[in-house]
Amino acid sequence: MNSDSDLQIAGDILAVQHLLQPAREHPATVAEFAGLARSVAADRASWEHLVEYDATSRWYHRLRTGPGYEVWLLSWVPGQGSGLHGHGDSSGVLTVLSGELTERTPQGERTLREGAQRVFAPGYAHEVVNDSLEGAVSLHVYYPGLTQMPMHTGAARCAEEPAAV
Repeated sequence: MNSDSDLQIAGDILAVQHLLQPAREHPATVAEFAGLARSVAADRASWEHLVEYDATSRWYHRLRTGPGYEVWLLSWVPGQGSGLHGHGDSSGVLTVLSGELTERTPQGERTLREGAQRVFAPGYAHEVVNDSLEGAVSLHVYYPGLTQMPMHTGAARCAEEPAAV
């Protein structure tokens, strides 16, 4: 018995229905969007056969939509990059599904390997590049759906943007 508390739970607490939150049909929180990305990543059969590599431009495919959000699949051949860009009013979750990518911001750069996730707030600017010698695949969840992707011309403009969440 825990003498620090008078509260005791008897029986199966999960059987008390009014204490359980109903399962949501669609994600609504940052944690749920990150969880959605992880569940898609884990289900390779749902996306792996869709991936194409294009040496002339980045390949992308809208994988899924929901109320106010979009899920995109992107491939990156060695040397391909996004250019320095923002995401307008959208927040996002970037998840590396295979290979590795480099993310560059005014604060520095970081290597994102398979399974890595980056969550970012509206206005966040970065550049994503495949600096490796192998192809890479990433998943991008945007909420609200991506309506603009303003390109920036240099690090000075990027430095004006707020830091990642």
